[in-house]
Amino acid sequence: MLILSCITCHLLSAQTGGFQPIYPNGKIPNERPDKIELKEVSEIGSDGIERISAVSVPAMKYYAPNKSKNKGTAIIICPGGGYGILAMSHEGHEIGKKFAENGIAAFVLKYRLPNDAIMADKSIGPLQDVQQAFKLIREQATTYGINPQKIGIIGFSAGGHLASSAGVHYRDVKIDHTTKTSLRPDFMLLIYPVISMDSLITHAGSRNNLLGKAPEDDLVRYFSSETQVTADTPPTLLVHAEDDTAVPIANSKRFYEALQKQHIPSKLITYPQGGHGFGLHNKTTKDAWFDHALTWLKEMGF
Repeated sequence: MLILSCITCHLLSAQTGGFQPIYPNGKIPNERPDKIELKEVSEIGSDGIERISAVSVPAMKYYAPNKSKNKGTAIIICPGGGYGILAMSHEGHEIGKKFAENGIAAFVLKYRLPNDAIMADKSIGPLQDVQQAFKLIREQATTYGINPQKIGIIGFSAGGHLASSAGVHYRDVKIDHTTKTSLRPDFMLLIYPVISMDSLITHAGSRNNLLGKAPEDDLVRYFSSETQVTADTPPTLLVHAEDDTAVPIANSKRFYEALQKQHIPSKLITYPQGGHGFGLHNKTTKDAWFDHALTWLKEMGF
């Protein structure tokens, strides 16, 4: 517990100190004993977006909520990038700052990117990291001033797939978890998410990076979140543009339909235009999905 507490102390100062590792003593699960040492790379593209590649040491960055607006709610943020990179600026830090401004504690998760060179099973690496994030934050909720029953997740694109995986597979624990703390998100926000590994509608790059080019049918089904929805799946808000050619809107529609069949509180916000990867700002409309998300969270009691 001492080690965990110290890690949390570092996380609490992460707003100025950057990312902090999420595994005690650097013992990262699922590492290959003969792993290749990767050098993480951060690059700023001509579009101004920071993209991080070769992530092998998962970490979180904490954005403390505005004290005068603190709602006792927290959210874990999973940037997208096709499981090949992390679009860290507009789907990570910008989102964290926005939530913090609105009184919600935000944790940007730099999760491992699937890689056979460093992982025994690359398909579960990202899921392990998001489960560890929930474990850490929920066990230290008092330290953060958070209600442990108000911890949710938001994911963009492939990060949306990871977020939805956290919501449908929280009982299938992939980490060392003797404390038995709940790993279930209390709510999910999925923004133009990859949901399915069905080759008819999936994002091929995300599927190939996570599962390989010829995955077994059972693995495809397991990671097709629309097939894994149960009556205990968390309340969910989805956002997607109809003209998204990278990740078809069928992903969100299938998941929404599955949620509705199970009577899960859920909402699907669609835009005629916007394409893919717009982050906070769909430039084709003055309507702001983030405002709808805040209203929905308030309605849901978060």
